[in-house]
Amino acid sequence: MKLLRKPPRYCQGFEDRHGTFRWYYRRPGFPRCALPGLPWTPEFMAAYEKAANGEKLEIGVKQTIAGSVSALVVSFYKTSDFTGLSDSTKATYRGIIERFRAEHGDKRVAHMERKHLQKLVSDKAATPAAANNMLRMVHLLMRHAVELGWRGDDPTQGVRKVRNKTEGFLTWEEDHIAAFEEHHKPGTRAHLALMLLLYTGQRRSDVVRMGRQHVRKGILSITQQKTGQDVHIPLHADLRAVLDALPLDNLSFLMTAQGHPFTPPGFTNWFRAMVREAGLPDGLSPHGLRKATCRRLAEAGCSEHQIMAISGHRSTAEVNRYTRAASRKELAAQGMLALERKEG
Repeated sequence: MKLLRKPPRYCQGFEDRHGTFRWYYRRPGFPRCALPGLPWTPEFMAAYEKAANGEKLEIGVKQTIAGSVSALVVSFYKTSDFTGLSDSTKATYRGIIERFRAEHGDKRVAHMERKHLQKLVSDKAATPAAANNMLRMVHLLMRHAVELGWRGDDPTQGVRKVRNKTEGFLTWEEDHIAAFEEHHKPGTRAHLALMLLLYTGQRRSDVVRMGRQHVRKGILSITQQKTGQDVHIPLHADLRAVLDALPLDNLSFLMTAQGHPFTPPGFTNWFRAMVREAGLPDGLSPHGLRKATCRRLAEAGCSEHQIMAISGHRSTAEVNRYTRAASRKELAAQGMLALERKEG
């Protein structure tokens, strides 16, 4: 888009993948704000003045059509179902919802039918996880529409999900763990990362924050960033030995080569490189070690509630997803041993 006049100061524009040109107010120290319309138009300048004064803009309330998908999204973002989520989960939800809004924002919520949503899911069949996540977000929106009285039913009910053969993140098996330890010896950052992931069962976002301030009297206590759940994990002897050998001056156990704490995405990228360096499959990730911890606990005979106390899961249904990976070979061996004892 070629403008006849230079846009106001601190305004930046770009063309999205749908060909729509979007403008934002971006000034250092001020929140990034979306601006309506085109530069120098009355509605644009009114929003620009508010942004320049540091006022919070609610772009969408006056611009969206009442009863439209876009209006429903604006309303949903104000509900406790959304505001009560962690920042990382909000970002995930918003990313999916905004893609749906970009394609269907001007459509009437009341006119949406199950066949429309089934087609939406079917069109994304090539990426099952993305299709099913989109359906889940639309279900939340439609449920909110029912609460608002915009609809009498939820059109996502009965919509078939795309069959997804994957079990999610690949669970580390014992031979994977042994191979990683064989390549990355004690004293390396990679070995430290493995020990923290394997013997705490926590997500990457929590592992990169762990430091001596979280350990007291042999108990590692941390509030999970994603859920706000408090976990208190007795240090395994192997992990305690590794932590005792670390320097005392770092706030975080894990540091980058430049001496800074890892960001969660940066940690995952680095750890995947360590996996490849050890000659292991690319599909092995930090989250796969969280599943391995739950698998190990299940194989050790721990109850679902014992596993939940360590992993921080809030429901047995979530734990069941992880403990499905419990070694069938080990359980089969136990079963055959029991049969031999009975026959003997």
